[in-house]
Amino acid sequence: MATNKIPMRMCIACKENKPKRELIRIVRLDDRFELDFTGKLNGRGAYICNNADCVEAMCKHKLLSKSFKMNVPMAEYDYLRGKFLENREN
Repeated sequence: MATNKIPMRMCIACKENKPKRELIRIVRLDDRFELDFTGKLNGRGAYICNNADCVEAMCKHKLLSKSFKMNVPMAEYDYLRGKFLENREN
């Protein structure tokens, strides 16, 4: 019987390899960024752990700028942090 391969991705904040389903994908859509909880949005993506420490590290160290090789405004980090916290409450 064949075993299914589990796709692994690396968190941009803590650099841990985890199963793709345990991470949140951050997608670049033209001039803005979105949290992709379904993993189905089109566009280039980066992955982050589903915990507040990794989200704070991403914002503090401007890790999206490094991952996407572009200048990401602080307003985008604030927006993503707000969306993450809003999702945690629901």
